Amino acid sequence: MSSTRTIQILPTPADLFDAATEEFVRAGKAAIAAHARFTVALSGGSTPKSLYSLLAAKHAAFDWNHTFLFFGDERHVPPDHPDSNYRMVNEALLTRISVPAENVFRVKAENPDAAAAALNYENELRRFFALQSGEFPRFDLILLGMGPDGHTASLFPGSEGLREQSRLVIANWVEKFNTHRITFTFPVLNHAAQVMFMASGPDKADMVHQILGGKNDPPYPSQLVQAADGTLLWMLDETAAAKLTR
Repeated sequence: MSSTRTIQILPTPADLFDAATEEFVRAGKAAIAAHARFTVALSGGSTPKSLYSLLAAKHAAFDWNHTFLFFGDERHVPPDHPDSNYRMVNEALLTRISVPAENVFRVKAENPDAAAAALNYENELRRFFALQSGEFPRFDLILLGMGPDGHTASLFPGSEGLREQSRLVIANWVEKFNTHRITFTFPVLNHAAQVMFMASGPDKADMVHQILGGKNDPPYPSQLVQAADGTLLWMLDETAAAKLTR
């Protein structure tokens, strides 16, 4: 089986968040029906935050007991820091739904040693998914955003992490921010049953066009997400999709 790429273009940001919320719930119900649990990797950023807020508002009664939430990347900061992805998700979603605490797997990014925090999270994934050596987890859904530079998760253009093929989670040095970011690697992203990119706003239009319409050498990080044995869904609003050829 190979990946299938679908592009959905919604009229407005509100329509995008609505459709993304419904897709999250659809994927969750299907996963729980198939294997009694729904494993999701969440992303940071303003676009996913709107999705999380809508999930909390409209789907508080979703089967959160069988939903297991992970983080595709995290800033190297404590969980109460304003930059923390966990803090954002906690405020927008976790505090507003009944999800068991043991179903939420945050990155222990308060550890001053970013590499140790990454290895700790990798070991959590290995335990949860009962992985053998050389195996990668298969998430039911991985949510991703795309930066204006084409990065996704915390895999930035030119960073060392782009080449990693054996680790699950790494501390990736990001030169432009002069810091480490803790992130899933491409093998983890590409083993998912479904990857859902969301992009909203005119500032994303040029890069969306480059990623979805162009051949770039070297490719942008977002182009390296292929969902090799699953589905790759791009959800865009009209302004983000403005430069695509229809």
